Amino acid sequence: MTARADGRAPDQLRPVRITRDYIRHPEGSVLVEFGDTKVICTATIEDKVPPFLKGQGKGWVTAEYGMLPRSTNTRMNRERGGPSGRSQEIQRLVGRSLRAVVEMAKMGERTVWVDCDVIQADGGTRTAAITGSFIAMADAIGTVVKAGALPSTPVRDCVAAISVGIVRGTPALDLNYVEDSSAEVDMNVVMTGAGAFVEVQGTAEQTPFAKARLDELLALAGDGIARLIGLQRRALEARGDRRFTL
Repeated sequence: MTARADGRAPDQLRPVRITRDYIRHPEGSVLVEFGDTKVICTATIEDKVPPFLKGQGKGWVTAEYGMLPRSTNTRMNRERGGPSGRSQEIQRLVGRSLRAVVEMAKMGERTVWVDCDVIQADGGTRTAAITGSFIAMADAIGTVVKAGALPSTPVRDCVAAISVGIVRGTPALDLNYVEDSSAEVDMNVVMTGAGAFVEVQGTAEQTPFAKARLDELLALAGDGIARLIGLQRRALEARGDRRFTL
């Protein structure tokens, strides 16, 4: 595979856009776009922690994830009875990814609630959610630091995620829905800015794959995540700007 259906090279990300302060009320908010996948990520600071952390002086970061009824080609029902199994899996992944780069002992007894709402889906919703949520979380924690309630930020590194897979025999980066639904191998990778792995979710959808292929996919993901981390750092270092593209 030399070119994909959308014209990208195998190692090319979709156009990525991060818009900070997308919503007025939350302490941190981002619209993140991976091509036609669009996710609103909001972060809320709450001055209490779950019961299992009370009295320990530690903080907590947790996430919720959901898809709007017409974020996909056909309407889906709202999850009124609670999140589906898929939504629970994804929100736990988002929470784990964010907690991997926050020093809970430096947060005080505060919780950061991160809400990820998919408004349009074209594959990679969980990876977009993680990448955008990091900015929303960092901005929210930044409001506490600016208010003088924390001496410094407990956020110790960036974290981002991307999908990779084998499509028509070729490793490919950042799969859209058509590629994801037909890939021979599908994988989601979460990494920190230092290049450490937080999570790797990989499945052979059709034919088992060799370790050499795994190494190739991880290297491809690492290159893509490094670009996303660069975009995150540019966004966090900016003053006044709201929109950042890659």
